[in-house]
Amino acid sequence: MSTASFSPSTLSLSSSLFSSCKRISPSFSFSVPKPHIFRPQFRRLKNLRLVMSAVSDPLEICVKDSVTTPGRLGDCPFTQRVLLTLEEKHLPYDVKLIDLANKPEWFLKISPQGKVPLIKLDEKWIADSDVITQALEEKYPDPPLAVPPEKASVGSKIFPAFVSFLKSKDPNDGTEQVLLTELTSFNDHIRENGPFINGKEISSADLSLGPKLHHLEIALGHYKKWSVPESLPYVRSYMKSIFSLDSFTKTRAQPEDVIAGWGPKVMG
Repeated sequence: MSTASFSPSTLSLSSSLFSSCKRISPSFSFSVPKPHIFRPQFRRLKNLRLVMSAVSDPLEICVKDSVTTPGRLGDCPFTQRVLLTLEEKHLPYDVKLIDLANKPEWFLKISPQGKVPLIKLDEKWIADSDVITQALEEKYPDPPLAVPPEKASVGSKIFPAFVSFLKSKDPNDGTEQVLLTELTSFNDHIRENGPFINGKEISSADLSLGPKLHHLEIALGHYKKWSVPESLPYVRSYMKSIFSLDSFTKTRAQPEDVIAGWGPKVMG
């Protein structure tokens, strides 16, 4: 089993769009059996992890392994949503990197469908980011991330619109306009209610939408040379704010993984 140990301050994944792979920060601590080889500096914060564990036993979470650089966090926006929740709630956690192309037997025993993210809460393995984040909110209510029901679905149609446009091979099929319509609606909401979906404080709705917008920016920029237009300044400002959060930079996928992850859907 390949595992990686994380605490809310130890995962640091930095990237610039379409740049070459950056080295993971020395504050990232791995513990895996051979034959994997990691640089010695990855062990420097081992004692820090033990201090965090004394406060609360780390939560075990299974996540997608990188398809471009094994041993690194992969490109799942739903997994990042859960990791963001853990980070914003300051909960220590242990990450288990799963090669989804070659799932280990121990993983299939706890997740017969072979899906991530998967987290262990109260000795039970829980799947689905919606279920996981709700369970975390109930078990660890401070700081609160819940959003009022009337705002819970704000921006929720952006991701499916993005996927349709990304996969489209017909420039006149209207999928780009559908995406622009959804982004315009979101732009209006942030202008009137921002800077975040629920106002001044970040909420679970932002932690769900942020990773999807990250994928939108990278995938559409790479495959369609498309970006959010300047006519939607509040969307662009919102993305900049979310992407610059410490919790986001620690848990985001590298651009090359996002590109590789969407490749089969675009080419297929």
